[in-house]
Amino acid sequence: MVALSGDVIARYKRFSLYNSPYPAHDRGYAIDLYPGTETASSPVAGEVLETRTVRCPPKPYAVSEDHLILIDCGDVVARILHVDPSVEEGDSVAIGDSLGRLVRSGFFGQWVDNHIHLGFRKPTQNLRRASGSLPLSVDISVDGVPWNGAGEVVETGPTHLLLDAPSHDGSGFAALASDSGVPLDGGLAHYSGGGVLAEARGEVSLLGTPVGTVDGEGVEWRDVAIRANGARATGLSLFASRVP
Repeated sequence: MVALSGDVIARYKRFSLYNSPYPAHDRGYAIDLYPGTETASSPVAGEVLETRTVRCPPKPYAVSEDHLILIDCGDVVARILHVDPSVEEGDSVAIGDSLGRLVRSGFFGQWVDNHIHLGFRKPTQNLRRASGSLPLSVDISVDGVPWNGAGEVVETGPTHLLLDAPSHDGSGFAALASDSGVPLDGGLAHYSGGGVLAEARGEVSLLGTPVGTVDGEGVEWRDVAIRANGARATGLSLFASRVP
């Protein structure tokens, strides 16, 4: 198990362990960190082992190439994606140093903001393969925020809308809560699975509807329909956000 400290997480505006369709995020074994800027600050310290350019799925809103940065952190190697690197092999980086600029990757859905993908491997593992990262935990508490399903639209895009609710009066990180108060993470239900950001077991419900079951390290979503003003929507994008 690799633990990512709360001090590191607090450098970013949002994070998600599960909000992705890719196997690298299965069981929350990788994390997406959203800086809210175009510069990618490093979440780890160590020596750059390698940078590689990889092809992206073709998308009209995205670049055709992504990048992989491998950083030797001692006992583990960090795998970082979605950054056009300004570092190279042999460079030493500290937490908070710039790794380069975020790229709008073809691996993203159109509603997904630019972010840093981070996972960890043992040095003896295949460092380039997409899946196979080590279990990951975040040493930070996340408040669950209740929601009544209503809100005012404050932003729209080609494939998404953003509501002004729910709101949270506290500080630190918060996420949309299940009916029992458990903070939720993941794509409900447009991705096959999600997760909880606190200890929980059994059935998970939202707005009085059972939406999934906690299964070990994640949540298996039920086949539920998400609707906005009666119209069928793709789903709800769930993550933890830092409250100013």
